[in-house]
Amino acid sequence: MENDIHFISGLPRSGTTLLAAILKQNPAFDANMSGPTGAIFEAMQGAISGENEFSIFMDAKQKEAHLRAVFDVHYDGLSKDKTIFDSHRVWASKMPALKTFYPNSYVFCCVRNLAWVLDSLERLFAANVLDLSKIFNFERSNTVYSRVDGLSGGKGLVGFAYNAVKGAFFSEAADRLVLIRYETLTSDPAGTLNKMYDLIGAKPFQHDFDNLDFSAAEFDARSGTPGLHTIRPKVEATERQTILPPDLFNRFN
Repeated sequence: MENDIHFISGLPRSGTTLLAAILKQNPAFDANMSGPTGAIFEAMQGAISGENEFSIFMDAKQKEAHLRAVFDVHYDGLSKDKTIFDSHRVWASKMPALKTFYPNSYVFCCVRNLAWVLDSLERLFAANVLDLSKIFNFERSNTVYSRVDGLSGGKGLVGFAYNAVKGAFFSEAADRLVLIRYETLTSDPAGTLNKMYDLIGAKPFQHDFDNLDFSAAEFDARSGTPGLHTIRPKVEATERQTILPPDLFNRFN
């Protein structure tokens, strides 16, 4: 693949979709919400590993070619002058491999105080009480405590992402990691984007932070969580009171 490629990852409810929606305004960029490549990449890793008994017939060069092909095939037909920003929460946990394949690429990880991440997810639950949500494993009987425990566990939506970012931060590939605080992105989007542009060597572009146009309503409805990827047209920081019980908020704050 001849395109320049970078990756968006990080914690849920921390600005990953917002960042992609902003980048998407630039016609020189290809950016979107989390897509299928992360899951396909992991499936391919299984197929070329000892999980597949026939993988012994593949050498390291062939295995690398199969993993690279995930991106080559997915972005086949895309104009070669476009810079790709591929989004998926799993990329923070794949940084050594990504650095091997694309040594000039960066992984932009959006981060946020965990208490507010969990608060945001609980607000989604409260706004969709008539639906069973995939992010809560479609459980019929739960409480705010069981929901937070499930989300924050090592394999939970929040726990996995948090551990992935921590692992990336302390890895040998950390020089390709860029952390973007949610509060910084929402309060100073122009400054955040300018630093990104400088880092990747992209030509300046005048973004419109008051009129973002992005929708994933069908995807969110199918996941049983309408509003999961909804963003406001205007990028701005807002203050609110938490709806988490005080002991839960303080536990993760």
